[in-house]
Amino acid sequence: MIGESASFLEMQEHISVVAPLNKPVLIVGERGTGKELVAARLHFLSQRWEQNFLKINCAAMSESLLEAQLFGHEAGAFTGATKLRKGYFERADGGTLFLDELANTDMSVQEKILRVIEYGEFERLGGNETITVDVRLIAATNEDLPELAKQNKFREDLLDRLAFDVITLPPLRERAEDIMVLAEHYAVGMVKELGGEFFAGFSEKVEKELVEYKWPGNIRELKNVVERAVYQNGDGHITNLIFNPFDSPYRPSIRGAAQKSSESSAYRPDSASTSTAVPDLSKEASFDFKNEVQEFEINLLKQAMKQCQFNQKKAAEFLNLSYHQLRGYLRKYDLLS
Repeated sequence: MIGESASFLEMQEHISVVAPLNKPVLIVGERGTGKELVAARLHFLSQRWEQNFLKINCAAMSESLLEAQLFGHEAGAFTGATKLRKGYFERADGGTLFLDELANTDMSVQEKILRVIEYGEFERLGGNETITVDVRLIAATNEDLPELAKQNKFREDLLDRLAFDVITLPPLRERAEDIMVLAEHYAVGMVKELGGEFFAGFSEKVEKELVEYKWPGNIRELKNVVERAVYQNGDGHITNLIFNPFDSPYRPSIRGAAQKSSESSAYRPDSASTSTAVPDLSKEASFDFKNEVQEFEINLLKQAMKQCQFNQKKAAEFLNLSYHQLRGYLRKYDLLS
């Protein structure tokens, strides 16, 4: 976990205080904020650090499969259960179990989890033997569990037991001081992965974009954006970012020409140019929208390339496009020389 902002350091202190306690902890945060890393830190700062630390994503399984995974099953408990299988609670005995995306669990599963927290007891599926375990439970969610409990979509008694302490992770947009620290860390790591010797750094334009972007995907999104930029810039010096890898002139979309018009608005050509002037539709019997948009884009591309002395990288920056987006447009309109 990397950071130096006040909110990050406060969160780290919170983790250090609650980690030694044998109490359940609930981690709340948006996607990509590092909930699993916090759970690992809670485990390895506790007296259980030498014991098992097991993780399971509750959203990735159906109700029946999740129940079998958590509590195990006896041979013959259901079709395909040919032998006894220990569940996560049994395997995590003496250690820590991390339940990610807890809000996605069914009420019946929540009831059994509550019993393990309160009494340390459960039965395997298809069995009648009560098994006793000593497991510290850490759960995570990006949902508003108190609100779900009010709507009877989450057990209030389980929420009460889990919420001995709640660690709420700040989103990356609230950790502005950490953005460049994290970006450089991921950039250096990617350079090493690609066999490079050193990281040449970010341009001022890129640094500004990194800091000003809102990061809806938080740290996970930042990591992807930075690593993508490193491998696409062979010299290691980052001058351009692609925030949305799906953004392409060929992307199937219902937004169609409206999106293209928005992309073209980054550059306004000379108003005297008749090919880019907005026509007076009141004087037209009919209007070929698709053709007009294409002509508009072609004219923009030609003027931008000419102004940038046909340097595609500079033209892409000028039009606020990625290099690959510009190449896609040039290829689309057969403008590649």
